[in-house]
Amino acid sequence: MRDLESPANSVTREAISIANLEYTWPGAEHPTLYLPKLQVDCGESVFLRGASGSGKSTLLSLLAGILAAPPGSVSILETDMASLSARRRDSFRANHIGIVFQQFNLIPFLTVGQNLRLAARFTGRSGQPVEQRSVELLESLQLSPSLLLRQADQLSVGQQQRVAIARAFINQPEIILADEPTSALDADAKDHFVQLLLSIRETTGCAVVFASHDNSLAGHFETVVALADINKVNASALVKDKMEAS
Repeated sequence: MRDLESPANSVTREAISIANLEYTWPGAEHPTLYLPKLQVDCGESVFLRGASGSGKSTLLSLLAGILAAPPGSVSILETDMASLSARRRDSFRANHIGIVFQQFNLIPFLTVGQNLRLAARFTGRSGQPVEQRSVELLESLQLSPSLLLRQADQLSVGQQQRVAIARAFINQPEIILADEPTSALDADAKDHFVQLLLSIRETTGCAVVFASHDNSLAGHFETVVALADINKVNASALVKDKMEAS
């Protein structure tokens, strides 16, 4: 894990920069997103609030490079994501971005250790450092390292959620993207999950963007952004309609 006193964390820079991002799903009449501007600094924790279907997952997929963004619209760690091929976006994501999915997405027939090593393989990293980080992450998440030998489908829901956090952090990313990871949890479990996620973030100094419809979690984060406030998609569609009509 990164030391907070290391040079990587002593200089504030932009983790995410968005400028005039417009995205339309193939076959759709109007765009899902039009974001004139959004900035997230390295080390910042951001709660992205939005109702189901508002475009939160689409935005996170664009930030992660899973979806291709238009040129010049999405910069991650000062890299224009549109300048990368699909293969290079995959490599960039593995090396710099950790993702916590809604359903955790652990491979059920693999052990916890194998799930973590698989995530590390995408960066070309392997061996003792990964094993040591796996142990350290589990211990920091209040899990016994003995779970490394247990299959993922033998874990409780609470254990699965913490292993999902460990997997997101295994490659020491500068950015964590979390997409509604607490939607199936009760209130106490939700708060505990967010507290654990942000406690690891404190030790690594990474930026976190946590997308959810659940406003009760917003108080855990430094910055709260309502997608409805920054997504100008209706205005964008109106301008296009006027241009086409003229």
